[in-house]
Amino acid sequence: MEAASTSSEPRPPAGPQDGPPAPAGGSADPRGAAIADGRAPGQGPGPVAGRTARGADAPAPAGATGSAAPGTVAVGDGAAGGAVGGTGAGGNGAGHGGGNGGGPGGGSGPNGSGPGGAGKRPGPVGRMADAPGGAAAEAERRRGLRRMKLIATGFLLVATVVYALAKWADASGAGGWAGYVAAAAEAGMVGALADWFAVTALFRRPLGLPIPHTAIIPTKKDALGASLGDFVGENFLSGEVVRTRLRAVGIGSRLGGWLSEPANADKVTEQAAAALRGAFTVLRDSDVQAVVTEAITRRAEAQEVAPGLGKLLERIVADGGHRRMVDLICVRAHDWLVEHGDSVMGAVQGGAPGWTPRFVDRKVGERVYKELLRFVTEMRDSPGHPARGAVDRFLGDFAVELQSDPDTRARVERLKNDLLARAEVQDLIASVWGAVRTMMVAAAEDERSELRLRARASLLSLGRRLSTDARLQEKVDVWLEDAATYLVTTYRDEITSLISETVAGWDAEQTSRKIENHVGRDLQFIRINGTVVGALAGLVIFAISRLAGG
Repeated sequence: MEAASTSSEPRPPAGPQDGPPAPAGGSADPRGAAIADGRAPGQGPGPVAGRTARGADAPAPAGATGSAAPGTVAVGDGAAGGAVGGTGAGGNGAGHGGGNGGGPGGGSGPNGSGPGGAGKRPGPVGRMADAPGGAAAEAERRRGLRRMKLIATGFLLVATVVYALAKWADASGAGGWAGYVAAAAEAGMVGALADWFAVTALFRRPLGLPIPHTAIIPTKKDALGASLGDFVGENFLSGEVVRTRLRAVGIGSRLGGWLSEPANADKVTEQAAAALRGAFTVLRDSDVQAVVTEAITRRAEAQEVAPGLGKLLERIVADGGHRRMVDLICVRAHDWLVEHGDSVMGAVQGGAPGWTPRFVDRKVGERVYKELLRFVTEMRDSPGHPARGAVDRFLGDFAVELQSDPDTRARVERLKNDLLARAEVQDLIASVWGAVRTMMVAAAEDERSELRLRARASLLSLGRRLSTDARLQEKVDVWLEDAATYLVTTYRDEITSLISETVAGWDAEQTSRKIENHVGRDLQFIRINGTVVGALAGLVIFAISRLAGG
């Protein structure tokens, strides 16, 4: 059951006195009945302020102000031309009236069309939500309740008729049996009336009389809601109850058996993929990118990278992993020199003094180029070349400096911060989210993707382990018990207050009608039993009194 607005409640039928249709400012309900300001159901014609007219009741001035009688809803509609509607207070709620038309200034409905006013609908009032089954089930319950009321009332009428006939027969000298029948019928009437009073007093005041301790549900609704919340909290939301129940269920083994079925693993994988797609759809890329960028940047700025780089470089040099890079550099340098020999010689000649002859510059350039090419070729072809050893020593020393030399570490940190501050690096970091999002969405949508296949295989493996591994079952059970116990003990007050506050938000009359529709049919058996038991008790008492009196 949940709270809802009374604006969706069925409107009561029109009053017994009907007048002309509602004027401008009225609005039609789903039955085509017009609603005008300042009239009440069944009040007849006349400008009575603050009441609500339904059906074809007489009109009243738009914008009237007043208080609605208890049990009614104050509704006021604006006058023609868009004036603000009247104000109603009391009854089931309060609010400013407003046009109910389907468009600007227009009412709707076969019998209530006309220019509607502007304003607001009545203030919301809590009501019980319809139970599963909808309006058809509710109507069937009402019919069943009416049938049982007629049957119970029929027992009372039968007892009354029998009593009258028995008294007439006794007065006519029919014999001693008439007294017994009259006593039984009389006691049956008393029992029927007493139980009718008891059942009726639960939901309303019998005969409308202000008898104390009647209309229990409407008047004690809030107290009943608080008691219900306390009852649920004490008997259902205690840690011991939850733990005992979960332990008896054995969720771990049941979950294992369920997950070990391929069809169930497919269902879980599909639902998880749908949830993943939904999550990525809901998330705003700009917000996530900002968070990812901030997290990566802050982490990189806070973490000193030089010692880690030094350890990594030291390990690479020790394993000889850098030699492949040196080989690649030597090969590429040799190839470049072969292809660009003229450029090298030209650069050497261009740097020569202007007073030297040109043929000398050319000879020097050729000599430098040949020596450089020979050096690179020897370094490429000879693993034990002295230059390679120098590179090894340089990298080893640099690895040590990265870990221990403050100046080197400070220079690396400055270089790192300069790189992080560059717009290109920030854009690269921000693009990480886009790449991850695209990859994850594509993997979630593809049934044969590696992500979904691995997830399915993991679920099947987990199911098999849970089915056979008692220790894992115990771990899962204990974890679930601890989690559930923590939730109910931590949020028990919030859960119970949700119950009491929800009940307090229901409309009292609507709640009473709903409950009566659900349980009133069974309560009518109390009236029937009261009639029968009362008649039997009366018969026994009368018989004992006759025997005792001789």
